[in-house]
Amino acid sequence: MYKISTLNKISEAGLRLFSDRYSVSDGTDGFEGSAGLLVRSAAMHDMKFDDELIGIARAGAGVNNIPLDRCADQGIVVFNTPGANANAVKELIIGALIMSARNLAEGIEWEKTLSDDNDMSKKVEKGKAQFAGTEIKGKTLGVVGLGAIGALVANTAVKLGIKVSGYDPYIDVKSALRLDPSVKIVQELEKLLPECDYVTLHLPSTDSTNGMFDAKLFSYFKNGAVLLNFSRDKLVNETDLLAALDSGRLSRYTTDFATPGILGRDGVVCTPHLGASTAEAEDNCASMAAEELIDLIENGNVMNSVNFPSVDLGTRPAGETRIAILTKDVDDPVSLAVKMLAGVRIRQVTGSARGSYGYALASTDEDVTDVAKADGVTKVRIIK
Repeated sequence: MYKISTLNKISEAGLRLFSDRYSVSDGTDGFEGSAGLLVRSAAMHDMKFDDELIGIARAGAGVNNIPLDRCADQGIVVFNTPGANANAVKELIIGALIMSARNLAEGIEWEKTLSDDNDMSKKVEKGKAQFAGTEIKGKTLGVVGLGAIGALVANTAVKLGIKVSGYDPYIDVKSALRLDPSVKIVQELEKLLPECDYVTLHLPSTDSTNGMFDAKLFSYFKNGAVLLNFSRDKLVNETDLLAALDSGRLSRYTTDFATPGILGRDGVVCTPHLGASTAEAEDNCASMAAEELIDLIENGNVMNSVNFPSVDLGTRPAGETRIAILTKDVDDPVSLAVKMLAGVRIRQVTGSARGSYGYALASTDEDVTDVAKADGVTKVRIIK
């Protein structure tokens, strides 16, 4: 029986996918002996992982709470669930876009101060002019990052009559085909920003993107532009952001990530990390995360991993044995796997490397019980 442990509350929609081959624990009995971990936002950088751990599935997109390289060094596959919460985040961003254009947050807070006033209706009519906004139809939205969420935002904005320009230096064919044909692709941020009334960020938090939006990039924004950040707070240099608000370069910053430095600041609207906080998104993320762990544990397949390449031999037939070989600094994991399995009648073998880390998966009808590790191999799994 395989033990699955949860580090956060995980939707039952995902947990019910585990058959009677699994025991699911909420972690109160410890995480020792777990074959898989399900996590949302729990910090894992200080956790120790034992040899039994096969995979970690993040029910969501961001994985900055997980030590990816250390997991890879130990042969632990880490997954996320790309696209599972995309519609929920898209809907919130479209709502935030409209909220920003119409000054809704400020208007609502102002009207609360009139709650006990007998002349409320007169004061509302007199005071509402200070919250007059603009319509979004005909405005230009810049979408920085055209993955699952960015593409949905872009396409929905087009349907609302907004002109959309997109920037993504790593866009692939699949992502490009998802976009409405009217979305204009711009090759340089410095050329996209000056034409946009609104800019929305859809980037991962990495060493190369953290602090990316700084004084230099803010200098390219159209005066009075609105910045929406529902990706990660670290993408924006907070000191430079506040300076851009003070100067009028930005008229508003709307974000899902409050920090002490911006909370309550004029021109800033913070929502309490609500991006994926819908029942549907939580169900989708949990189900996708559970399916990824099950596929890894039972079939050896790797899909949507953030630290190993994708490898897929389909569902393992009854009676078939599979051997998964995880490597570090090996140029050709498949060739190494074939050498390690010399003398075994291999039916199929596939694999590849991703950066320093590789994964090879072989199948056989023979009853393999042990495979000796070779240099560069971090883990060997025999799946029956």
